[in-house]
Amino acid sequence: MPTLVDYSGDDEFYNGSSLCSSDLGVMLSLGRVNVYCPPRKRARITGPYVVEDEEKKPSIEVLPDECLFEILRRLPGGRERSAAACVSKRWLMLSGSVRCTEICRSTNHDGASADVTMAIAEEDCEVHCDGYLTRSLEGKKATDIRLAAIAVGTSSRGGLGKLSVRGSNSARGITNVGLSAIAHGCPSLRVLSLWNVPSVGDEGLLEIAKECQSLEKLDLCQCPSVSNKGLIAIAENCPNLTSLTIESCPSIGNEGLQAIGRCCTKLQSVTIKDCPLIADQGVASLLSSASTVLTKVKLHALNVTDFSLAVIGHYGKAITCLNLSALHNVSQKGFWVMGNAQGLHNLASLTISSCRGTTDVSLEAVGKGCPSLKQMCIRKCFFVSDFGLAAFTKAAISLESLQLEECNRITQTGIVNAVSNCSKLKTLSVAKCMSVKDLPPQTPLLSPCGSLRSLSIRNCPGFGSTSLAMVGELCPQLHHLDLGGLCGITDAGLLPLLNSCEAGLVKVNLSDCPNLTDEVVLALVRLHGQTLELLNLDGCQKITDASLVAVADNCILLRDLDVSRCSITDSGVSALSHGVQINLQILSLSGCFMVSDKSVASLQKLGKSLVGLNLQRCSSLGSSAIELLVENMWRCDILS
Repeated sequence: MPTLVDYSGDDEFYNGSSLCSSDLGVMLSLGRVNVYCPPRKRARITGPYVVEDEEKKPSIEVLPDECLFEILRRLPGGRERSAAACVSKRWLMLSGSVRCTEICRSTNHDGASADVTMAIAEEDCEVHCDGYLTRSLEGKKATDIRLAAIAVGTSSRGGLGKLSVRGSNSARGITNVGLSAIAHGCPSLRVLSLWNVPSVGDEGLLEIAKECQSLEKLDLCQCPSVSNKGLIAIAENCPNLTSLTIESCPSIGNEGLQAIGRCCTKLQSVTIKDCPLIADQGVASLLSSASTVLTKVKLHALNVTDFSLAVIGHYGKAITCLNLSALHNVSQKGFWVMGNAQGLHNLASLTISSCRGTTDVSLEAVGKGCPSLKQMCIRKCFFVSDFGLAAFTKAAISLESLQLEECNRITQTGIVNAVSNCSKLKTLSVAKCMSVKDLPPQTPLLSPCGSLRSLSIRNCPGFGSTSLAMVGELCPQLHHLDLGGLCGITDAGLLPLLNSCEAGLVKVNLSDCPNLTDEVVLALVRLHGQTLELLNLDGCQKITDASLVAVADNCILLRDLDVSRCSITDSGVSALSHGVQINLQILSLSGCFMVSDKSVASLQKLGKSLVGLNLQRCSSLGSSAIELLVENMWRCDILS
């Protein structure tokens, strides 16, 4: 054995140090090869030709795993350990099973040498504990071999701080073996994210809990083999856990959440989604135990009832961000109690999606019980009407942002009242609300909202020119305007809004508004050309070169221009290239079939400032012209 270990000749094995990349990338390309054995030296003694058995392994391979383990853990440094791991898959997996605490760093018997080795060991330990490296594996790359290579390759280079695994190799996906290698080689791991890894179960998570006690963030998604046992181990061994996400893990239930609430006193953020075994018992225990530090809570598609919302309302004193989605067993009473419990005084952001219990009465209670609420998002709450929206906006005195999506009982009246009620409202977004339609002209207008800076009304087919003119009078201080997908608006409806905006528009999105013409663009650049930075006219088929001429002459600050699917020709592009805008960075001409090879010179001139150019579906531009642009505009990302 001593002769074997101390052997220093180079005619049998290559030391392999130059073959090892940062994470043993060469090792991962071995495939089915089990032993790395480069061409040997020419024999020193000539003799009769003998046919050797190709299946005969080098003598060291006959050693059992226990002996090889002892050899590998005595290698002097990270480079040597990485080189040894490149020899074969067996050596790699054995190297990955060596814990950092099991590595023998001092093998010298001389006193002075031992002191030096000890100093190096202490230095290595300090570097190792930093844990700043990040690795991400997706799809076919997610295998045990790669995890073992990462563990060995990063152990001497600062240690792995963040690991993300998304998807799994269908033939050789990661298992508990690969995760154990990470646990043994990377005790400094602070962030672990596992998505769609069905072969990883409690055994791998137990190793992580035992070795990586500095873990701060755990994200488990589609991990059917992980149960309460693994989560309890994390809770009992990782007291620094601050963020927990559990999604589509059917084997995790109430016991795991109870352990997290009991042991993880620093937990600040928790997301629980689509876990059928988790109910009121687990959620309530977690929220009540971590009530002093828990600031972000997201509950999605869980079998919880009104009791959980009552606990949130009572114990959620530290919660600043709350997201409740698809809680089908929660009734109006649950939201009403949550609001009236008077515990959500610090809540600043609230999102409620697809919850049948959200009604006018419960929404008003939430508004009264959350005095610090600044951001409110209501999606697919079909029982909320104009009355509830008006009551909520009157009660939520600090509201700055309101988002409504697929709330089909809310009409133009509710939106107008909401804008008038909120004296601090800065952002209003309305999308896919089918009952939002034009009001009769004789409807009285309410007081304008001088604080509103951003208005987005998208894909509301009933919203027309009459409504637009009314909104314009209510919002004189707009900076951002998004009217994408409003097929009913015309020049006559939009012009009053443009005239009423006193502060100067900065970002304007009019995409997929087919009835708008050059008249609107001419008025826009005349009134707001000195402040305009973004203009999106995608799909406005009646926009022609006249609009580009006006933009070129007036919009000195313009950085992003999209005229895709407009009636733009080479003349318009030429005018734009001679314009006053000097900071244009993104230009989209997608679908402008009248732009031809004649625009190459103009585009090259624009390319002095462009970083993005979209020429997709420009059928009149030839491939040679595209190649010329790509060659000369090397700083610009060109889509063709």
